[in-house]
Parts: sequence; structure tokens; C-alpha cells
Amino acid sequence: MKIEMHLHTKYSKDSFMNFWLLYWKLKFSGIDAVAITEHNNIIGALEFKKFCARRKTKIQVIVGDEIFTSQGEIIGLFLQEQIRPGLTAKETISQIKSQNGIVYIPHPYDGKRRKTVLEETVIEENRDLIDCIEIHNGRNISPLYSLKQKEIASKYGIKPVIGSDAHTWIEIGRNYMEASDVDVSSAEKFRLSLYKWKFHKKKCLKIAHQITKYVKLLKMVRSKDFHELHKIINKRFKISK
Repeated sequence: MKIEMHLHTKYSKDSFMNFWLLYWKLKFSGIDAVAITEHNNIIGALEFKKFCARRKTKIQVIVGDEIFTSQGEIIGLFLQEQIRPGLTAKETISQIKSQNGIVYIPHPYDGKRRKTVLEETVIEENRDLIDCIEIHNGRNISPLYSLKQKEIASKYGIKPVIGSDAHTWIEIGRNYMEASDVDVSSAEKFRLSLYKWKFHKKKCLKIAHQITKYVKLLKMVRSKDFHELHKIINKRFKISK
């Protein structure tokens, strides 16, 4: 089985990933299971699960959510209900656990995405409640980030995974996990499989970051979110008040 973890579609603010493109790229890449983890919603995962069911495909869809907490991002997998963003990390973990979900820490270190990285002190405090943590993220722009992520996982004895963090179709099939004799149809079975995976890793496609930036801006224009757009322009060009 090949599984791709941590993936975004058009239901995230910074992706235009079309379901058809995603579906065919997964099939072309031989991916058997995928964890859809939109920013602060489970709608994309639920909709893609329905999309795959209508096509009677064997691709398994894990319902996830990349939740922005007050201390950084946490992913919940195998969720039935959406979790409100902005809670503390502890509250978010508790809500994931109340749904019998998987607590998954994405990019525990990233020099370019500091606002979204979960504070290491939080990882230490909650290590017994965390099921898995990324030791490589497909959007790491430096190999150093993967080394740091692996160090954090090892330091706290948390099961390692890798996440593609794909926002575009060109990133799919580059960073995935593979194992035989595993079952990811439920949180319990996924948890039991965590020590079996072999990791397939590739370097970040830096162009994907550029695409994401333009997609985010375009979506802001479409939604008429000019306040946020103004903040980004000010930050980009360092316009003083």
C-alpha cells in the first residue's frame, strides 16, 4: 500500500486543486490511500471521499483537518466533525481524541513558516497524546528542516511519518509512505501500522510555493477579502503607515 499524507485541495485557501486532477494523479502515481487535510475544515475531505465513492475506486480517503491552534498547527485524522480553529493546542488535541482521531503534528520545524509551526514546548507537554509527527514535509525548502524535524520526533519518542503537504497536482506522488500488510480503514488500524512504513522522499518543488502564493492572492480577490490582501501587500513591500 502507498499512502500520501497531508494534502490540500480547492477547499483550502491556498490551493486550486481540482478533484479530477487529484484523482487521476493519485491513480497515475499508484497511491492507494490519501489523507485530505484542508486548512480548518473537513469539507474537502468529505467531498473527495464522496467523489471517489461515486467512481467505485479503491483509493481510500482519510478525513483530516489541519487546524490552526493558538500555538501552531495540528492535524486531526479520521474525524467525523470539524474542530474550531483558534483553540489552544491542548483543547484541540482533546477534541481530536474525543472523536477517536489521530493526533498528527505537521512540520514541527520550518524556518520559513514559523507562524504555523507548533511550539516545541507544546510537543513536549503532549507527547503521550501525539500519535505521529512529520520527519519530512514535501514543502521543506531546505534539507536542514527535515533533519530538525527528525531530531524533534526522536527527542520525544513520537512515531515518524512524512507528509507531502501537496497543494498542487505537480507535488502528488513525490513524498509518500509504503508498506505491506497494513490497514488504514480506521484510526485504530492506522495507529497499529505506524511502525511499518517505508518512506519515499523527494526535494521540494520550489515553484509550488510560488504557485500557492498567487493562488492565495487570487482567491482573496475573488472573495473580496481586501483587508487581508492589503495586509499582505503592506508586508511584501514594507509600506509604513
